[in-house]
Amino acid sequence: MYSILKNVHSYWAYLALLVLILAILNAIAGKIKGKYFESKDLRISLFGLIFSHIQLLIGLILYFVSPWFDQWSNLGIGGVMKDSQARLYLVEHSFTNIFAIVLITMGWSLQKRQSDPEKKFLRIALFYGLGLLLLLSRIPWETWL
Repeated sequence: MYSILKNVHSYWAYLALLVLILAILNAIAGKIKGKYFESKDLRISLFGLIFSHIQLLIGLILYFVSPWFDQWSNLGIGGVMKDSQARLYLVEHSFTNIFAIVLITMGWSLQKRQSDPEKKFLRIALFYGLGLLLLLSRIPWETWL
């Protein structure tokens, strides 16, 4: 089960990152061009939100079935924090990515409250962009690619 979830988490990440990048570029283009926030823009932003939340759910399940999770009881919190690889998988990757999804969710919620299309695009571009940067910063690149 672990290897299947790990593969799903890895491949879904490509889709989630692609859709987030598309949503950010769409928001930047909409802001620059002064476009009206249409249903197409809403759907692209919504798909970015949905794909990132699905990735989070897969990641949370993977976190608890992973062999890395046993390191909490084997090493304890001090041992996990001293081991850079264990710290990356058990602390940094998970908590940073949860915070990134919170930012993406905030961007979605804040754009819904706006009536000005420029502000809608700005909220999406800013919060989704910050979330994407955080996601990219904590990907374990050496094992992912």
